[in-house]
Amino acid sequence: MLVVIRGAGDLASGIALRLWRSRIRVVMTELPRPTAIRRTVCFSQAVFHGEVQVEEVPARRAGTPEEALAVLAAGAIPVLADPEARCLEALHPDGLVDAILAKKNLGTRITDAPAVVAAGPGFTAGVDCHAVVETMRGHDLGRVIWKGSATPNTGLPGLIGGFAGERVLRAPADGVFHQLLDIGAQVKMGDAAAEVGGVPMLCTLDGVLRGILADGIPVRKGMKAGDVDPRNQAENCRRASDKALAVGGGVLEALLALTGALERKD
Repeated sequence: MLVVIRGAGDLASGIALRLWRSRIRVVMTELPRPTAIRRTVCFSQAVFHGEVQVEEVPARRAGTPEEALAVLAAGAIPVLADPEARCLEALHPDGLVDAILAKKNLGTRITDAPAVVAAGPGFTAGVDCHAVVETMRGHDLGRVIWKGSATPNTGLPGLIGGFAGERVLRAPADGVFHQLLDIGAQVKMGDAAAEVGGVPMLCTLDGVLRGILADGIPVRKGMKAGDVDPRNQAENCRRASDKALAVGGGVLEALLALTGALERKD
């Protein structure tokens, strides 16, 4: 089975890990200049660096669909700078997964592949995709929705270690982002993790810097630019999150059911 995943951020990368480890061939598409926060667990970084590994799974940048197939044959996940997923015309995948997490549909259609699965809000199963997978933390996280939509976006991050919105660091001004601390650094409330035009981006609680934008990225004031994990487990900065893997499990279930690999008995 060949599956194209739109997006290569942390949640999309968790999905890719689940599929790849289940012997499903995966091609990922991304922006030419990715804005991932949890860069140590994002296959999107292959666009910048040429190749990366997430949990020992390799990924490499590909320039064309033909190069993507060659990367697959070499045993790695290809990542294309192709936000519109134009590669679909050449690859003819068995499945398409929209994991951009834009909270709205940016162009995915139910006719794009025999099995189209979308992660999170902004999609309706049976209208613009065949199935939706819930991304909201809670009892339904990772659940496959065959009719209807995921929980609407609340604009609030999920609870981790008892904290929600406090975990998120936001750009303090418009301008070019300048990273001061690395992912995995132990931080205290008030520490400057980055700056924009001389204005510091201060940590809002104690913990581990789980994610931060790459140096040199243009930002808008208020844009999400970092993430502090209050659980103080630095090793988790290089492992896919529980949420990403749960959503990945739901995507895997949906794809197998839609392609007939699982016998439906309902």
